Amino acid sequence: MYIHTTGSGPDLVLLHGWAMHGGVFAPLVDALRADFTVHVVDLPGHGHSRGSTLPLALEPVADALAARLPRAAWLGWSLGGLFALEAARRHPQQVRALVMLASSPRFVRGDDWPHGMSAEIFQGFAHGLRHDYRATLDRFIALEAFGSDDARGEIRALRDEVFARGEPVAQVLADGLGLLERSDLRDALPMLRMPGLWLAGRRDRLVSPRAMEAAAALAPDARAQVFASAGHAPFLTHPDAVAEAVRAFAAGAGAQDLP
Repeated sequence: MYIHTTGSGPDLVLLHGWAMHGGVFAPLVDALRADFTVHVVDLPGHGHSRGSTLPLALEPVADALAARLPRAAWLGWSLGGLFALEAARRHPQQVRALVMLASSPRFVRGDDWPHGMSAEIFQGFAHGLRHDYRATLDRFIALEAFGSDDARGEIRALRDEVFARGEPVAQVLADGLGLLERSDLRDALPMLRMPGLWLAGRRDRLVSPRAMEAAAALAPDARAQVFASAGHAPFLTHPDAVAEAVRAFAAGAGAQDLP
């Protein structure tokens, strides 16, 4: 896996969302590099990791990253949050603190989890990938930006990033949708040993703030924070606010676990 490291200070890992790559975090990295040594990952099949032979699956990716990276705080956006949470579960000695950004331990709605999306939505995207690859990516990007203060600007930024490091591998995109549809890591939350910060966008149409608040309530040392005017990618529209939340978390609730 490709990992780009920049900045200075305590170590912080950034994991991107579905169909993207680490370059999407550029505004957030710019806001954080003075305070953190930032390790920006391209997940297998994405960006500069398109040629990786590692499957896009939770356990092997979490294990590989934990073996390569220093002990750090981990921030996962959307799909990336599943990998961060899996690493926190499997390798608590490597994950000092956990930041979940517009992410959820379970993305699909269930009888005991009313906060998710319907499975049919993810199945529809999987069907679309097989028949109209680019149109499906456009639909997903539009859904990511919906509700944002600057939806048009966010759509432009996400569209620009999708192919900035080459086309993501179609099968890997299908694997990622499968993870979003099937994963349920709620059982890991009560066992987490590190402090957690769950950052949500009030206008997010992919991950409900209620899901993130409910998830934070299940973890022993976690809290949720909601950005009132943000959608699914607050690090694009509100990078300074997200960076400040991460810094405050490091100085406050996470201080005991961050250098």
